[in-house]
Amino acid sequence: MRRLLFSVIAILTVLSSCSCTKDTPVPPWPWEDPDPEPEPLKGKKAYVWIDVANFPTFANSRDNIATELAKIKEMGFSDIVVDVRGTCGDVLFKSSYASPMTKTDVWHGSVYKWEYRTETFDYLQAFIDAAKPLGLGVCASINTFVGGKLCPYGLGSTGMLYNDSSKKSWASVVNTSAGLVNTLDTGNPGPQFLSPANDKVQEYVLGIIGDLAKYDLDGIVLDRCRYDDNNLLSDFSDAARAKFEEYKGAPVKLWPNDVMKPGQEGIPSAITEDFKLWMEFKVKVIHDFIVKAADKVHSVNPKMKFGVYVGGWLSDYYYSGVNWSNPNYAITNLSGYKKWATAKYQEYGFADHCDFMFIGAYAGTNGIHGSGEWTMEGFCKKAGDYLCGKTTYYGGPDIGNSSGFEHGGAGAYMPEIVKTIMNASNGGMFVFDLCHIRMFDYWADFKKAFEEYNK
Repeated sequence: MRRLLFSVIAILTVLSSCSCTKDTPVPPWPWEDPDPEPEPLKGKKAYVWIDVANFPTFANSRDNIATELAKIKEMGFSDIVVDVRGTCGDVLFKSSYASPMTKTDVWHGSVYKWEYRTETFDYLQAFIDAAKPLGLGVCASINTFVGGKLCPYGLGSTGMLYNDSSKKSWASVVNTSAGLVNTLDTGNPGPQFLSPANDKVQEYVLGIIGDLAKYDLDGIVLDRCRYDDNNLLSDFSDAARAKFEEYKGAPVKLWPNDVMKPGQEGIPSAITEDFKLWMEFKVKVIHDFIVKAADKVHSVNPKMKFGVYVGGWLSDYYYSGVNWSNPNYAITNLSGYKKWATAKYQEYGFADHCDFMFIGAYAGTNGIHGSGEWTMEGFCKKAGDYLCGKTTYYGGPDIGNSSGFEHGGAGAYMPEIVKTIMNASNGGMFVFDLCHIRMFDYWADFKKAFEEYNK
């Protein structure tokens, strides 16, 4: 006891003799690191997007989920985005609104067939359980205004719109040259879109979002929160007409001709006031839904982030009926908008209602650098302008479908892609998609890319 007392006295004596003055350097305390390690990713985030295309790998195996998340962490990524509602509209989490997803169409070599889910474990929860111990953040994404999928080559269909005939009126209606046609009657394969203007559709999707917000997630991301097609043929449903006439304050005498001629896919040469108002109305529908969705998420969990995925090509994103810019950005000055976009169109930019955004920087391997759209760097830098520097955003390449990536062998580009997008986006980056990393064996390439970026 006396020895311990003398030790304490000795320590106090040393400390008292080292009282600090202006010119006396202060040594670090034992628990302070005098040379701390640099923060990983320089304080930014790097997400891997895990699309429903990964369903065959993960649908029936918790072990595969755990194994690949460990590899994602090893590569140097900080977060994941798990797609839990594909284009068929069914879900991979517990929902009281939507049906569980049990199959998807896949190619196995030269064979096109259904891949089935036979396990019953909670798919999303399995990702959360595997990611959290690794220190990976987890966001979930859903395809928003979709409700079914018609597969090519006669494989068949799946999803709510095909399984429940009473929901046909929820589907988008296309303004074809032959007249108005419900999307289910066009015979066109691919995702079948819902009518964003339909109140029942919005209530349904908001219910799904509310269920998703109950999970222990860092954020929720809406994908395909837009109109159908990359043209202006949709949506001319009865619900859309009623809402538009209410917005206009008067009936449309000749529908849809007074708004757009049948089969008109782009901006008409003769621009009418009804056309201007129609374009304004469509972005208002999406804007108002974004507000409702953000409120829904935050009402369930105020700390959860809410955001969207959008393509970085704002210059012609009006085809999707979406203005994803900040309402303070003068979108009406962009060349593609000058002839028809109204002041209200600008006001219906919705970025100010998003906690974060994911910007598709889907340029090819020959377009990593640049200042304009259709370069990865340009997409990201322009997004900063469009968002007025007020929203955190992550730019992302498509490393499987964009030009030069389709057949693999692009691993050598990854260090430059990572450095360029991380530096050009204020929040960091995402990579679309995990299935392409696996398919083309880019594990080591991304590990090298992040090691070089972190130097």
